[in-house]
Amino acid sequence: MRTFNTIAELAACTGQDVAVSDWIPITQERVNLFADATGDHQWIHVDPERAKAGPFGAPIAHGYLTLSLMPLFFDTALVLNGSEMGVNYGLNRVRFTNPVPVGSRLRAHLHLVSAEPVAGDGTQFVWKVSVEREGSDKPVCVAEAVVRRYP
Repeated sequence: MRTFNTIAELAACTGQDVAVSDWIPITQERVNLFADATGDHQWIHVDPERAKAGPFGAPIAHGYLTLSLMPLFFDTALVLNGSEMGVNYGLNRVRFTNPVPVGSRLRAHLHLVSAEPVAGDGTQFVWKVSVEREGSDKPVCVAEAVVRRYP
């Protein structure tokens, strides 16, 4: 975990690989809970027996489940002191580049693309987030996340 004492200290890392998150386990329970929360009960996610005979040979996590883990990836990768609030502002680009079989562990590599001031005394950070599956050389998700932080 990497700690920054101010927003300006983090902003000074523009153009750099800043941090790597902890590993997050992808369990069938997590997949099922996500399916319940979103209403996406497609069999490739929630029916382990049927999924064994499917195109991936096992149940896989929803792409949007992987994406929804971004706050957790950030929380386990860095601490930003001097910021009381952060908001997800959006995504510029998202690609799900590899399946995530249940039983996998994921972590994110965070690269700070830009940091710009925004109204309300905030700073808008654009992050390239590359989500890695343990044991694979190809990322499972690559996204550009836009986050605003306020003192």
